[in-house]
Amino acid sequence: MTVRERTEEMEYEYLSPYAAKSREAKRKDAMEECEFRTKFQRDRDRILHSKAFRRLKHKTQVYIAAGDHYRTRLTHSLEVAQISRTIARGLRLNEDLAEAIALGHDVGHTPFGHAGEAVLNELVGRFKHNEQSLRIVEHLEKDGAGLNLTFETKDGILNHTGDKLPKTLEGRIVKTADRIAYLCHDYDDSLRAGFLTEEDLPKDVQKNFGIKSADMITAMVSDMIRASENRNDILLTPTVQKTMDDFRAFMFEKVYYSERLTHGRKQAAFVLRSLYEYFYENLQKLPKEFLKREQRFGKKTIVADYVSGLTDSYATAVFAEIFLPPVGIIGIS
Repeated sequence: MTVRERTEEMEYEYLSPYAAKSREAKRKDAMEECEFRTKFQRDRDRILHSKAFRRLKHKTQVYIAAGDHYRTRLTHSLEVAQISRTIARGLRLNEDLAEAIALGHDVGHTPFGHAGEAVLNELVGRFKHNEQSLRIVEHLEKDGAGLNLTFETKDGILNHTGDKLPKTLEGRIVKTADRIAYLCHDYDDSLRAGFLTEEDLPKDVQKNFGIKSADMITAMVSDMIRASENRNDILLTPTVQKTMDDFRAFMFEKVYYSERLTHGRKQAAFVLRSLYEYFYENLQKLPKEFLKREQRFGKKTIVADYVSGLTDSYATAVFAEIFLPPVGIIGIS
């Protein structure tokens, strides 16, 4: 018996009957099994070693170029993975699947956060970061070959946001863990940025979650485990669900749609719009790997693939190279 086979056997012995079992997972293209790792562990590793995942370290969460201690898409994904594993372990669900989904859920995000996503959605006709995340792991990584992830992991990535629920409980964990993570760490970053004070929080949030981000996470995670235990669903109690909804509404009003961030969002939108329009009119300027996909996916899509994959810093550098004159005084006698 291999190490992988032993792990697969242990899943049936220890995990909840509602847990996804790695032995039963399927891929689009069959692969020779690893001696040591289960299918979900290989999914996690493939995402972790992908170029798209590495780029998240230079992509905005909320605050553009804010400083060393503010969250990025990378740290957000790591925090979602940690929260998801904690919940999965508490419910005896498959931690490896939850972690794989969490690490891959945001690889399709644009530069400059949701401001960039909104611009591309307008220009292309439809651009959603969850759909782009799926597109990356299916069609763009490994020079177009994709990562050949399991259907369970891809389903969780695609449905981590939106109205449709993931098919697995592990995917549903990530769907809620994502919200827990971004509300709490964006609140924490907003305190650091001076956008909020602890006293600004709605009274029910202070009462039920506390005023420290760590206490907030603990309150929601604990409730989620207790409410979902021995059930074929992932739930929160009505009080905690309402408090989370109030917390989210507060963050959208005071932070995400804040007038204080309007200028930065407009700058980001201008950069992304300019880059998209430039490369659409000058398609030959795209890297060759994107040009090779034009016949298969179309002009709009390959330009969106390229622009959405840029990091904040690289998008700004490309914009400067194309549209700004060189710095310095040349040719003056």
